[in-house]
Amino acid sequence: MSLRVAIQMDPLESVNIDGDTTFALAEVAQARGMELFVYGPDDMSIEQGRVTALVRPARVQRVKDAPGLFDAPVRLDLAKDVDVILMRQDPPFDMSYITACHLLEEIADETLVVNDPAGVRSSPEKIFPLMYPDLMPPTLVSRDLSVIEAFRAEHKDIIIKPLYGNGGAGVFHVAPDDENLNALLEMFADIYREPIIAQAYLPDVRAGDKRIILIDGKAAGAINRIPEAGEARANMHAGAEPVKTTLTDRDKEICDAIGPELKARGLIFVGIDVIGGYLTEINVTSPTGLQEINRFDGVNLEAQIWDAIEAKL
Repeated sequence: MSLRVAIQMDPLESVNIDGDTTFALAEVAQARGMELFVYGPDDMSIEQGRVTALVRPARVQRVKDAPGLFDAPVRLDLAKDVDVILMRQDPPFDMSYITACHLLEEIADETLVVNDPAGVRSSPEKIFPLMYPDLMPPTLVSRDLSVIEAFRAEHKDIIIKPLYGNGGAGVFHVAPDDENLNALLEMFADIYREPIIAQAYLPDVRAGDKRIILIDGKAAGAINRIPEAGEARANMHAGAEPVKTTLTDRDKEICDAIGPELKARGLIFVGIDVIGGYLTEINVTSPTGLQEINRFDGVNLEAQIWDAIEAKL
């Protein structure tokens, strides 16, 4: 299809061409003859019900330090001048992110937004999985110190992290003999207004945190992320090594359980995290990992995503 595609993203100039998922999606769109525009959430405006954005017409190229070529900025009506919007800016999932969802909701009946902004807004990545307690490790969301202490007393070895954090930031492994829990909770209370999330520590994380990509509710591929020695976080932002993997029967069970709800919420492109057979997060904002999976498995997941998007049109 000859489509006009606006990508709401962090600056294209700063992406890593060998790892960035948004860049890979843009490459396929361009190869299919689509016209690309890029902009950030701060470039959007709404006036008298009309949602516009100051965008830059762009062409992508697999050239290090020069991934984008740009024409002069123009202001587009996102309901009338664009066929598809990719909502791909990185978290944190804060009020700025939620506001961007609200603005895009105003035009979602006229322009296809991926992922659906109402679905993104109502699916915080650490809260959404709570719909599936049988698939998760023991998990607590609370600000109540006595409840958190009781959770730790029961499970001994725990992970605590900010409810709306990303990229492994603020994730702490609190071992049974660790005396820092209260100090960490005081620090969290000073920084965040939201509850914290605590989970029973899963020793299987040493064998990796599996990222599974789902496209329109169906499992499409996966990588395993092995944390560095002495590191409890398996995020690639925190230095984890991506390695080839396959889907187990348990992985497929998890995907089959959540897939219908993903479709119902308009979440076409999702990445879930699975450790030791337990679902820990459902990533709906800007999932990553496509280029790594492609290299290991010889596939082109971004093309499959565009196939799903074009089918929606």
